[in-house]
Amino acid sequence: MRILVLNSPTEIVGGAERYAKTFIGALEDLVGPENVRRTILPAAKTRSTPPRVPLLTKLWFACRALWDAIRVRPDLVVCCHVGLAPVAWLVHKAVRRPYWVIAYGVDVWGRLPNSKKRSLQQAAKVISLSDFTGKQVVKLQGVAEEHAVTLVPCVSQEGWLTIRPATDQLAGLGLNGCRVILTVARLVASERHKGHDVVLRALPSVIERVPSLKYLIVGDGDDRPRLEKLVQDLRLQSHSVFLGEVRDDALLAACYQACDVFVLAGITVIDDQNPKGEGFGIVYLEAMIFGKPVIGPNYGAPADFIRHGEHGLLVDPEDSAAIAEALVDLLTNPGKAHNMGQAASDWVRKQHSYDSFREKLQGILGEFIQPGQRTSRQNTI
Repeated sequence: MRILVLNSPTEIVGGAERYAKTFIGALEDLVGPENVRRTILPAAKTRSTPPRVPLLTKLWFACRALWDAIRVRPDLVVCCHVGLAPVAWLVHKAVRRPYWVIAYGVDVWGRLPNSKKRSLQQAAKVISLSDFTGKQVVKLQGVAEEHAVTLVPCVSQEGWLTIRPATDQLAGLGLNGCRVILTVARLVASERHKGHDVVLRALPSVIERVPSLKYLIVGDGDDRPRLEKLVQDLRLQSHSVFLGEVRDDALLAACYQACDVFVLAGITVIDDQNPKGEGFGIVYLEAMIFGKPVIGPNYGAPADFIRHGEHGLLVDPEDSAAIAEALVDLLTNPGKAHNMGQAASDWVRKQHSYDSFREKLQGILGEFIQPGQRTSRQNTI
């Protein structure tokens, strides 16, 4: 079986790109890397957010995808972003092969150009990262229910738990004897829905009950100066630490290990023009792998898999008082927090392992795979 993958630029690092990498790796495990051909859209040479791809680059990519399809004659085309779906449709028309499209979240939560919407509707499968997004694909984009499939992300717990956390790099932050909360998310103005400011506004009342509180903020972007100013206005300088972007897995593992509670109470907004929210939130799973209870929003994709009262607490993401109450609850009841963290870790190991992800993908792919074509290689991602 041959598969042609239409992929976004690989230079960009984010949740969607990590999911696509895992997805492609699982395809290679199932049918063999020699049977998976990638056509990659060149990275846009612009600082705009999101990056704007020039028309000539789009035309080059479409021509390249058509050429690769004619040469490879794939049995299936997989489109790793809705922005590339019209090209997948062109390939489908040219070589008469079915195609799938991966839908992450905000990319399908709003009004789409007719070309993208029709491309979704004519896809053999639209694979969503959450049931929440799958419902929006059906409701907003008109995709038939039988063509909408959910394949939740996974985390490589073996990889995370074999990393030696770089705890020495946190030594100068004064965390000893402190109760630590953590957020891992980009600090960009276009993603203020992630709710850093709402958490910061919750901290003064939390500190009244937990004076030793430290808030670690991992991430960087153009919204950082505004958040740093908010920290000053709220007089939280001695309780907040901006670590910036962390690309070192050992340092990130140390952050997860050091925290008592992970919090990311992002807002989800379904809107034609400006949808917002987490398409899934892989960072929740990473925190849960380390046995940490999580605080997330009570509406949106994260609420699909975070079990309130079992893995952590779900709150109104726009209510600082509710976030403060949840933080105080978990920080002043360490036994309760520990039990939630352990339950969360057990859940992720069972439901969000790479093996589970690959098995579910194998089931979706089953109708296209002939006996004897599957491989048994282990995960190398």
